[in-house]
This record gives sequence, C-alpha cells and structure tokens, in this order.
Amino acid sequence: MTQGAGQGPAMRTDTLRDFRVPVTEPALHAVSTSTGLPGETPIYGEYPAYYEDGTPNMPPQPGYPPQAPVQRPAVPQQQPVVPQQPAGPQQPAQQPSYPDTRLHPHADVEPAHASTQGPDEDEPEGYTPTYRDLPVIGRGALGGPGDTVQVQYVPQEQAAGPGPLYVVGDVHGYLDELVTELHAQGLIDAERRWSAGNARLWFLGDFTDRGPDGIGVIDLVMRLSAEAAAAGGYCKALMGNHELLLIGAKRFGDTPVVSGAGTATFQAAWLLNGGQRTDMERLQDVHLQWMSRLDAAVLEEGHLLLHSDTTAYLDYGDSIEDVNDTIHELLNRGDADITWDLFRKFTKRFAFRDEGTGPAAVRELLDTYGGSRVVHGHSPIPYLLGEVGTEDGDESRGPEAVDGPHVYAEGLAIAMDGGVTMAGKLLVVQLPLSD
Repeated sequence: MTQGAGQGPAMRTDTLRDFRVPVTEPALHAVSTSTGLPGETPIYGEYPAYYEDGTPNMPPQPGYPPQAPVQRPAVPQQQPVVPQQPAGPQQPAQQPSYPDTRLHPHADVEPAHASTQGPDEDEPEGYTPTYRDLPVIGRGALGGPGDTVQVQYVPQEQAAGPGPLYVVGDVHGYLDELVTELHAQGLIDAERRWSAGNARLWFLGDFTDRGPDGIGVIDLVMRLSAEAAAAGGYCKALMGNHELLLIGAKRFGDTPVVSGAGTATFQAAWLLNGGQRTDMERLQDVHLQWMSRLDAAVLEEGHLLLHSDTTAYLDYGDSIEDVNDTIHELLNRGDADITWDLFRKFTKRFAFRDEGTGPAAVRELLDTYGGSRVVHGHSPIPYLLGEVGTEDGDESRGPEAVDGPHVYAEGLAIAMDGGVTMAGKLLVVQLPLSD
C-alpha cells in the first residue's frame, strides 16, 4: 500500500506564497454535486436535499547552527613538522533558544435557504483563535531557510508487538474538544505531547471547516505523527471529503467546474460547507502536501477504515492499494474537474443506512477489500438515527444523546461522526468495540 501522509514526518519547505482569500469573494449559492443522471436526487453542498424516504433534510519549530570549519595548523614547506599540542576540547556549539467559542455550526443549507450574499466580513463575536505551541512553517518563522521542525523525543520502554488501536471521528476544526478526548484516552499528556507509546491512532478525515481551528488540528496531527513514530507507535490519517474540498478551494478557487446542476466552483462550495477564512489565511504548502498524500482506505485488524459511508471507493480499484494509488494519481494531475469528481463521490453518504440494502452494500466493500467491519465517519450519527430532520419535527431526542459509536447494518458498520458540529460529541474510541 502506498504510504499516505501521516505515515511519517513530511518534508517541510518554506514558502513565499500568499494564502489570503481574495477580497472579492463569489456570491454564495447552492452547489449541486449530483451527476445529473435521471432519477438521481440532487445533492447540494454535502447533504442531500431530501433523504431517501423523501423527507426534507434540515440544515444541519529551530535548526542547529552549522558547525564552524575545523582549523588545521599550517605546515611550512621543507620544514620538519613539529607535533602540535592538542588544544583543549572543543566546546559544543550553542543552540539558539514557540477559549473555545463554538460557532453554532450547522449542516449544509438546503437550496431554499442558500444565501446569495457573501458571509459577514467580521469574525463571529467572541471568537478567539486557539493558541498553539506548534512551530509555524514559513520564511523567517524558524530562523531562516533550511530550518526544520524539531520533535522532542523522550525514549520510552516499548512493549513487544503493536499497541492498542484507536480511531477518531470527524474533528471539523474543534481543536479543544479533540485535545480533551485524546487526553482522556491517555494518548497525549497535559502538554499535548504523545504519551501512548506504541499505540496506533487513526483519524478518519475531515479536519477542517465549520469549527474555529482546522489548521490547528492538522498541525497537531502532523506533530503527533512524528512523536508517535519516535515512541514506537503511529498516528495516521485518512482523506475526507473536506480535505478534497480545501485542496480544491486553494488550488482552483473560482475556476468553473463541471457540475450536474450548472456552474459550480470549489471556492463557493467550500464557503457553503463551513470554510473558515482563518484556516485559508494560515494554510501553507506543507499542509496541502500532507493532505494530498493521505490514503483513502486502510485495513486494520479486520476493520476496513474509510471516511465516507459510500460504495464509491469501488470506482477506484479492486484493492486498497489500487484505490489509494488511483486517488493520489488523480489528485496529482491538478485538474479542477477531476478533483471535483473526487469530492462529489466522497460526499455521498447513507449507503449503509437502509435496512434492506445497507448490509449488502457493506458486504460488497468487505468482500472486495477485506475485513469484517467497516468503520467510517462523514455522516453524523444523529442523521443516521433520524434524530435530526425528522418529518414530524420531534426534537425530544437530539445530538446531545450521542455518547459513543453507532453500530448498524446488521453489525457490519460502525459510524464514528458523533456530530461535534451540531453540539454532539467528538468520538475517540478503541477498537475492537466491546459490543
């Protein structure tokens, strides 16, 4: 299998690019991601305009200084060489001395509620970016070109064999919630450093958008990947549809793309689906490179880990290696329409939810790629349970009721998106489940 990002430290390069969002932004409009084929329900933004049953969807671091060259005593020609008394020991070179306000996130607006005006220019009242003790990659940030990120390595006694396996659902920029849950599971310490030895940790994708600090989440995951590897474990990540969306918004901006419902652009779709200006302003080449190398699927101890609850993975290969290689190759083409098609397919959802056809859809994936259970994010558990967007408007149950993964499709599927963007829970759990 190809090595996706998160498989090891990424090469950091400084950059001169300007990542600011243009002052003039496109008007927001509903972006359909449907194919336009007869009988297909239009999909606006991420969520379908209607559920399969016909009910309307509710909006839901420093481098070391170079060593001085060794000075050797000059030897005069035709003169005997007199041994020099050794100088005192060379002194080592001295090394030079880096509030969670929820934004009331919601699911993507349906067409009737899509605003034609751009979002407010001012940041939400009371919003404060999450401060991070992470090195910033960029010219001058670490002392000049050639600097590298330094990972503090504390030798740990490593147990034989692989450690416990954990998975993390969709984070969507909620860094503080992520830190709280990782700490509660003993995966990081109070200083946000890897503390789980040889444990294995997989993120299921969707790091940005909707929440306040998506780039902070990516920076944390990248650093934990290096720290976990140094300790004998690993921290890795899968590609979600919001990674594809952010890559597209940065690379292609307002370039029109082929859509089943007229003209669409990545910029408009990103804004419509919770894109945060602060994330775009802080987005750097190292983040784009990391995201574009993420794998789409992996098999871990009988668990087929995916981001989306869709069978669209079957369109890209008959093995996990083929799927990941194909998606990487397509992304590397730098084609807006191809990237949009990837985004559109991995935005599909609910393939496993129907009691009649869902289990068969899961089995098709398992028969092709292996494993005994699919573990996915993408679709919030409150949607899978029908707790949001019910036809009768019953709100007696809500996202707050989510306290763990949702096992469904005859026990073949495990949903991990706890709905953190809708006041639910960010899930970090150990596999296998004890159900």
